Amino acid sequence: MKIGLAADHGGFELKLVLKKFLEEKSFEIVDYGNITYDAKDDYPDFAASLSKAIVKKEVERGILICGSGVGACVAANKFKGVRAAICHDAYSAHQGVEHDDMNILCLGARVVGVELTKELVTEFVNAKFNEGDRFERRLKKVIQFEDDFGK
Repeated sequence: MKIGLAADHGGFELKLVLKKFLEEKSFEIVDYGNITYDAKDDYPDFAASLSKAIVKKEVERGILICGSGVGACVAANKFKGVRAAICHDAYSAHQGVEHDDMNILCLGARVVGVELTKELVTEFVNAKFNEGDRFERRLKKVIQFEDDFGK
């Protein structure tokens, strides 16, 4: 699986840990920034880079990190085709993919530690969308919202 990673200064160190962790598990990683630590960078820039990659299908899934995870999640969800969510528990990290076809996992580096992050990411990347009727029906409704109200 090809996974995109992105983080602002608040998530920069955690992104480096995750990059190594995922590469050790043989995932192909594409880093959408920031490439160097910059205390004055802005999370929307990295949310946009990763979200565009998801929309263009350059990567299958994305992991987006900022200090709380909130700003990055809000920004990512402005892109049509992106279904991003903050997850700070293992159940949500896999259930979001299984039931909602979540394609970007947002994390708050100031909220979760390294070991929990590894657990969340493992659940996220190993989960598969449940193509059952009720899940597909619900996903179609969400996609229709994007079409009807512009995203």
